[in-house]
Amino acid sequence: MAIVFNPSRGATLGVEWELQLVDAATRHLRQDAREVLAALPSQAEGGQLAKIRHELMESTVEVVTDVCHTVAEAQRDLAASLDALRAAARPLGLALACTGTHPISDWRDAETSPLQRYAELVEQMQWLARRIQTFGVHVHVGVTDGAKAIPIVNALAGYLPHFLALTASSPFWSGADTGLASSRAVVFGQLPTAGPPHLLDDWTAFEDYMDTLLRAGTIRSIKEVWWDIRPHPDFGTVEIRMFDGIPTLREVGMATALCQSLVTLFDQQLDRGYTLPRPAAWVVRDNKWRATRYGLDAVVITDDGGHTAPLRDEVYELVAELEPVAARLGCAEELKVAGEVLEHGAPYERQRAIRAGGGGLEDVVDAAILELAENRFVTRGEAARAGN
Repeated sequence: MAIVFNPSRGATLGVEWELQLVDAATRHLRQDAREVLAALPSQAEGGQLAKIRHELMESTVEVVTDVCHTVAEAQRDLAASLDALRAAARPLGLALACTGTHPISDWRDAETSPLQRYAELVEQMQWLARRIQTFGVHVHVGVTDGAKAIPIVNALAGYLPHFLALTASSPFWSGADTGLASSRAVVFGQLPTAGPPHLLDDWTAFEDYMDTLLRAGTIRSIKEVWWDIRPHPDFGTVEIRMFDGIPTLREVGMATALCQSLVTLFDQQLDRGYTLPRPAAWVVRDNKWRATRYGLDAVVITDDGGHTAPLRDEVYELVAELEPVAARLGCAEELKVAGEVLEHGAPYERQRAIRAGGGGLEDVVDAAILELAENRFVTRGEAARAGN
């Protein structure tokens, strides 16, 4: 099976941001995506080309950028769509937020979007699909040659814990603290073709593997392979799907800068004849679990021999290593936000700080709404004031 990879002209960007529709009075999710999109005919028409569109659940609206060249351009694109979406949502009594799961809404109250492909997914996956009332961010980065895509995917797999821990935002599920930094990683990861990418040798091995899945009836299209990191042949990108729902545009910029810088570094190393790192599959799986459970407090495995290091230290060193690349790409300031996350807390830590300070889960929802609206981290005590 031949799969054509449409190479990109450099490390272009595309970002997909899944946003929650929250009832401004009750703070629960509202299943009103159809009403919101109906108020946005100019932005929401065009099916897959729409910049504001349906996702699996009616509690979700996805905002998608055009092809962008810089992180700043992607942020401006998202900000414009966010303004239009907010203007449509406000008259309906809706607020917007983004966390990997909604702290208090029950997944059993979710309604599926009125699209055939989602109905087919639910029919096939049943309970696994019906409970995916989760929210994430996907970042596409252009790759200049299809032969580079698989080595870059393999190398990026070593950074799954970094991607997840910096953005983990789903400690709560249906009103309870799960004890995890990211319950979304578990809920979505249960799909049969989700989870860490298969570490393959080259593009031919990828084609052969996809052909096997199609022949076996496991998938009907390669788009049904929902790896945490995957090549996207049509777009000519590598797509990083590991991020939890990200509460602020600043942090979306951080995640995008991290992806663009890493992919650019690996692309250039391949041009120079280097062999990219390829972690052992067991290390990738174990490290993803550690970040899922402990977030930035995880101690991760650093090599196939089982040596370990604190993830906070690893993130700090990674950001320092990528600073020259980010400077050349013009996203150094966006990458620096990772340092603020390390200092002030990842989203899951900020949520738990509200609870530790005596706030309720409604205050956690208020904080998420405020963080998105004002594009900043909410400190203890602010959420309760915001809800009054």
